[in-house]
Amino acid sequence: MGASSGGKPIIMSYYQYHVFFCTNQRSNGEACCQDHDAQSMRDYAKQRCKELRLHKDNRVRINSAGCLNRCARGPVVVVYPEGVWYRWEQRADIDEIIDNHLLKGEPVKRLRLE
Repeated sequence: MGASSGGKPIIMSYYQYHVFFCTNQRSNGEACCQDHDAQSMRDYAKQRCKELRLHKDNRVRINSAGCLNRCARGPVVVVYPEGVWYRWEQRADIDEIIDNHLLKGEPVKRLRLE
């Protein structure tokens, strides 16, 4: 925890960007992110960030997450600390999120979930 603001502690993020890919697989057949091969897309994003050396100095961390409760709108990924939610369809979308949001700090409007 960091400093205090009005009696409430300010919590600083350990990573500049912490990215969570929903990789949930529902056993009942209902829609889920893993239906779109979310785990392999998460693995791709992690590898690409390593190639770009974004994992150095706690800049970017890519993680899997359980259900993020956006099943009907998936597959989804969320970027913290801003809490920006994205829906992706293909590898080029993940590249765009990495290139724009993680490298330049500019969220990708066309992929955002509102």
